[in-house]
Amino acid sequence: MLYKMAKPFLFRMDPESAHHLIVDGMGSAARVPGVPALLSAIWGTRAAPELAVDLFGLHFAHPVGLAAGLDKNAKAVTGLSRVGLSFMEVGTVTPKGQAGNELPRLFRLPPDEALINRMGFNNEGADVMAERLAKLPKRTIPLAVNIGKNKLTPNENAADDYRECVRKLYPYGDFFVVNISSPNTPDLRALQYGDELRSLLDAVKDEMGKQAERHGGLPKPILVKIAPDNTQEQLAYMAEAIQLSGMSGIIATNTTISRDGLTHANKGETGGMSGRPLTERSTEVIRAVYSLTKGKLPIIGSGGIFTADDAYDKIRAGASLVEVYTALIYKGPGLLKSIHSGLLKRLKQDGFTRISQAVGADHR
Repeated sequence: MLYKMAKPFLFRMDPESAHHLIVDGMGSAARVPGVPALLSAIWGTRAAPELAVDLFGLHFAHPVGLAAGLDKNAKAVTGLSRVGLSFMEVGTVTPKGQAGNELPRLFRLPPDEALINRMGFNNEGADVMAERLAKLPKRTIPLAVNIGKNKLTPNENAADDYRECVRKLYPYGDFFVVNISSPNTPDLRALQYGDELRSLLDAVKDEMGKQAERHGGLPKPILVKIAPDNTQEQLAYMAEAIQLSGMSGIIATNTTISRDGLTHANKGETGGMSGRPLTERSTEVIRAVYSLTKGKLPIIGSGGIFTADDAYDKIRAGASLVEVYTALIYKGPGLLKSIHSGLLKRLKQDGFTRISQAVGADHR
């Protein structure tokens, strides 16, 4: 109800201005005593052991988390942790802060329930994020740090940027996500293929091992975020390379450069498209990756999740966890309770007692 009242006002604003208003406002509000508890009372989800997921050595109260891109600079971690999410990503963060692409760079397509962005990894840099995360109280949900390379860093030096992000942010992330699939940084997607992919992932894993030795404990999990715009042959190579490099999992998928099915005038804008039109394609990629890896490599499903059915379809296709983003813009935080209750119903309908039993069920 609260978001329904605010949405008309927010949608009259420039999309990026509305984005900053929400993130900055959530960050400021969460510092007021009593507000985090109030957020939990309004939007939090009740504990349901059937939906709990244990993965990567971490505990997730249910499968639904927040994709990267909303809280690029870790400004609203405390507040967003209280609106019903089971985990969240911050970033994408780069070693050095950068302004990103020129404005305007974020566009709504309301009839299509989609967004197009060409943000270009705009962020304040790894040092600022590390300082901010260091000041936070103990987190209530797992936090992933999504890392990328600076725009001006050539691909042959990309590994250095990813290593630097790991070095600076290792103490603050529960797991890390290597972003090589944004369409808005020149040549970034080329890192998904060939020897560049293997050498990059080997470098990240090596740095993770070094930081584990330095800080103590086991190396933290590393996932790789892939694009939806890959052929079956490309997916097969990527899945093999990611497995051989000892990565902990895959996030499928990032935004798409496809414009199939769009009707709004903004469909001609360049950038990555997210939202409802990506629902089917992202699920197809999850299904393909699960099959290629024989279900041995955990998958986080992302792309066009607006309902419990969307989330459950991705889980049955092979996702152990799922992420939302664009649907939150269109539906508000109440979406999370709706998905939570809907997943419980779908489990019961299929005769499952735990969500883990539904993972990859379409393949059996």
